[in-house]
This record gives sequence, structure tokens and C-alpha cells, in this order.
Amino acid sequence: MRRGDSLYRRLLGWLLLPLLVLGSLILIQAWVDAQRTADRAFDRLLEAASLAIAEQVQWQDDRLWLDLPPAALEMLATDAEERVFYSLVDGQGRLITGNANLPGDSRQGLGGEDTLLYRNIDWQDLSLRQGVRRTRFEDWRVREPFEVRVAHSREGRDALAAELWRANLAMILAMAALATVGLLLAIRAALTPLTRLRRAIRARDPRTLAPLALSLPRELAELRDTVNELLARMRRVRANQERFIGDASHQLRTPLAGLSARAELALRQDDPARWKEALVAMQATSARTARLAVQLLSLTRLANPEYRPDLVPLELNTIARQAVRDHWTSCHRQGVDLGVETVEGEVWVRGIDWLIAEAIGNLIDNACRYGGRRVTVQVEDKPPRLAVEDDGPGIPPQRRLLMLRPFHRDREDVKGSGLGLAIVDGIARTHGARLQLSSGHDGRGLTVVLQFPGESP
Repeated sequence: MRRGDSLYRRLLGWLLLPLLVLGSLILIQAWVDAQRTADRAFDRLLEAASLAIAEQVQWQDDRLWLDLPPAALEMLATDAEERVFYSLVDGQGRLITGNANLPGDSRQGLGGEDTLLYRNIDWQDLSLRQGVRRTRFEDWRVREPFEVRVAHSREGRDALAAELWRANLAMILAMAALATVGLLLAIRAALTPLTRLRRAIRARDPRTLAPLALSLPRELAELRDTVNELLARMRRVRANQERFIGDASHQLRTPLAGLSARAELALRQDDPARWKEALVAMQATSARTARLAVQLLSLTRLANPEYRPDLVPLELNTIARQAVRDHWTSCHRQGVDLGVETVEGEVWVRGIDWLIAEAIGNLIDNACRYGGRRVTVQVEDKPPRLAVEDDGPGIPPQRRLLMLRPFHRDREDVKGSGLGLAIVDGIARTHGARLQLSSGHDGRGLTVVLQFPGESP
């Protein structure tokens, strides 16, 4: 058993994986939001600085003139010590004044008299954020358009974005830790019923097959029901085994006791003829006992509810001829005329060859035991049928179903176990065949028919 493979670790891994992906996306979104927030905050400063500069623009000597107060640029200075640049440009794009000749913005504004445009630029190996305010000098004498271009380096923006992201990161990590702890507790709580089921199974007596009575969630209830079904099948198998043990002990006790008594009686005799008589009787009893043991084993196997043999295509004529050959010698010694009637061509069924041969053998043995002098094995097709007919006394119609019960004999004066027809019935059910008992020709004897489902070769 692999102890490294754990359902707990599997669930934890499969649940943590999407959490990690989601956490990564949240971190990326937090960084983007921090950048946007920092840009909005500093863009407001750019807007205020450009507005302060624009308000100081005057018209003197037929030209624009600017007296820039220090406060207009100081509002852009932060602890990050950014570099601040500005320029005043007239309507023809000529630089009027400023500490740098900043580039213009070719984009069109949204219309109106006052427009402010923001963009990121790379200027003289510096990464800057620029704001361009397009406005007009209003006076009763002149209306002159101009631009105020203000830019500053990104140190302060980046510092603010990093500070905001670190604050969000601390919150995200705290939430991730709480989510992981909650996930661990949730998985452990979800697997608690499985642990109870495992402990209940482990604590059971190995000899008991009683069903599990444990309240479980629906998914584990299906597992519990499956285990209970397995236990029920094991109970049926054990009941079948116990029935076999009981039947075997009951049926074998008498012949074994007879063998012991016959041997003990023979040991007390001095006459070899008596010894031979005892040996003959013991041999007959041993043969019947061996036959009984074989029949008990066959009946137990067929009565096992879990016995599901694999059926293969078989040719019925071949099996019938071989069964007649196997039993012809013993029937000939008893003065029984044993024969077989088959059809032209092949008759295919699905089954197990030795079981069908066992059924034919039991039917032939029953016919001989109950007085049949002529026994015929017949094979028919359309539908496939196997029949064994004899000319014995037969069985009254009202008693035919009783003869299918184990250890039931029609006549007590006939030596036998009463298992022959019960075994044939079990073989028929194993093959999905229908068993029929009817009178023979002219109302005499017995005909036992096994009608099989058809099968192509």
C-alpha cells in the first residue's frame, strides 16, 4: 500500500492550485490599481500646477509674458525629489519661457476653451509624466492661444504605487492565510465522515457480515451501500457454504457409517467368502459416496449466487454424442439401450461443455435408476433443444416440480441421492435455458428438455 498517496493531500493540492492562480491575478490587479491610483493623485498635482502657471500668463509688449511664482512648481516636489520641468508655448508653437523645451502633444483635445492632456514620455533619457494644458489668453484687446507644458519624473509616483501595493499585499497575504486555514479545516471536516467509516469498518469483528448502519453524507452513503451489498453477497456465499456443509455431513454420515460397520463386521469373520462379500458391498457404497460427493459439490457451485461463469459458443451435437459414448458401457452392463438422435448440421449454444455433459450424465443416470430400459438423448434446433427420454415409470405431473428440490426422491426403494434433477435445474439456470419435464411417447416414461437461447458460431 502506498502511504504517500493521500486523499487529503490530493484535495488540498487541487483546491490550493486555483487559489494560487486567483491570488496571483489579485496581486497583479492590486499592482495595476496602485499604479492607477498613484497616477490619478499626481495627475491632480500636474493639473493644479498647469492651472497655476496658466493663471499667471499676461500680455505685455504684444507678446505673452509669464511671472512664475515658486509655489506653482513646489506643489509637484515631494520627498522623492522629482525633477520638474515646464514650458510656455504660444499658438505658433514657439517657446516663450520655461526651464526646458518640452515636446508638444499631437493629440486633439475634447474641445472647449481649456483642454488638459496627460501622457508618459521619454525625454533626454528621462521617463516623465507630462501634462499639456491648451487654453487662451482672454483680454478685451487680444485673444491669444497658448500651451502650458508641465512634466516631472516618476520617482514619487513609483514610490506611492509601491507603498499602496505593499499595503494591499499585506492585506492579500492575510486573507490568503485565513483562506488556507479555512480550507484546511474545511477539508478535514469534509473527510471526517470518511474517517468514521474507516474506523467503523476497522472496529468490526472479522467474522460478522452484518450491514453497516452509519449515518453518512450522500456521496459516502453510496460507498456504504456498496459495502453493504458486498457484505450481503458474502452472507449468501457463506450461507451456501454452510448449507453445503450441512448437506454433506447429513448425506455422507450414513454411507460412511455403513462402510465402517461393514468393515468391522468383516474383520470378525474368518470366511474369505464373507470378506469378498463385504468388499463388494464396501466398493458399491464407496462408489455411491463418491458420486454423492461430486453431486454435492456440483449443486453447491450451481447454487452459489455469485457463480457467474463465462459462456462460450458450443456445438450441441458434439457434446451429446460424447456424453452417450462416456455412459454407453455402464448402461450396457445394466441392460439399458442408450442411443442418441441428432440433427443434420450444427446446433450452437452458449454454455460450458462440462456442465452440459454433467446434465446429460445425471439425466441418463436417473433414467437408469428409475427403471428405464431405453434411454435416448435427442438434439433439436430452431430453437436449440437437448432432451433425454426414457421408457420408465415416469413422474406424475403433480410431483414433477417437487423432484427439482435437492434430496427429494419419487420412490424410497430406489438408491440415489435425489440430487440429479436439482443439478440439472441449476445447470439450466446457469445457461439461461428453460427446463421442462413431460411424459414420453404414448404417455409412458419421462422426457426432460433443456431449451437454450440460440447462438451463431
